[in-house]
Amino acid sequence: MKIAVSGKGGVGKTLVAGTLARLFAKDKYNVLAIDNDSAMNLSYTLGIKQEIKDQITPISEMKDLVKERTEVKGAGPGVYNINPKVSDIPDKYKVNGPNGLELLVLGGIEEPATGCLCPENALIRTLLHNLFVQRDEVIIVDFEAGLEHLGRGTAKGIDVMLVIAEPSQKSLDLCKRIIDLSRKLGIINIYLVANKVIDDSQLEIIFNRIEDWDIPLYHSIPYDSEVGQADLKGIPPIDHNPDSKAMVSIKKFYGKLKKLKQELFDL
Repeated sequence: MKIAVSGKGGVGKTLVAGTLARLFAKDKYNVLAIDNDSAMNLSYTLGIKQEIKDQITPISEMKDLVKERTEVKGAGPGVYNINPKVSDIPDKYKVNGPNGLELLVLGGIEEPATGCLCPENALIRTLLHNLFVQRDEVIIVDFEAGLEHLGRGTAKGIDVMLVIAEPSQKSLDLCKRIIDLSRKLGIINIYLVANKVIDDSQLEIIFNRIEDWDIPLYHSIPYDSEVGQADLKGIPPIDHNPDSKAMVSIKKFYGKLKKLKQELFDL
């Protein structure tokens, strides 16, 4: 199953993506976690060892690799290969993490005033498509915040889009746009998840806001100060306190996704 996690910056995308990856791995699934966020914090939530993190260079910053794979020999500036070879990249650059999971750090694509950095975009887009279509692991992608990944078409081929919201109108507005664009890309399984929920009054506001979206609120995760404490200590939340409110809720969410996986692929 190929799972993408999207949403506004700061809503908890990385918390959800990393914890789900750990839970799948604990259940002996082959898991490849993909960090496609320019903040590149997924390694912390997964619990990648510091000495391994120190050696990671995001694929988007490997200038020689980008040039090698996208350069068209003999062509002038601005001409590049939009379908570069990428099949060997995941196994060459992925790193090992807890419970047997693996991590591949793509990084984000910076957007200068002149427009997209096209060679990097071509490589990342093709690489993500290869991961979604050709690989047979559980793939969990922590997408960059916002809409850019959808605008560049890097979300094509995913099985499940998790759209993470927090109780704010700005977050919900962006979630609506992500859901609409995901539908246009042909993604069928789109699920809204509320994070950092303090009380039922916030849930009621969210329910009213999404009433005409045709996308139900699939799951809600309570606000949990333990998550912030884990971050401050540099410990993955699932290791810091696996019985905290947020972790218990995400475990229930994971149970729902396992059932969905069986419905979609295992029957």
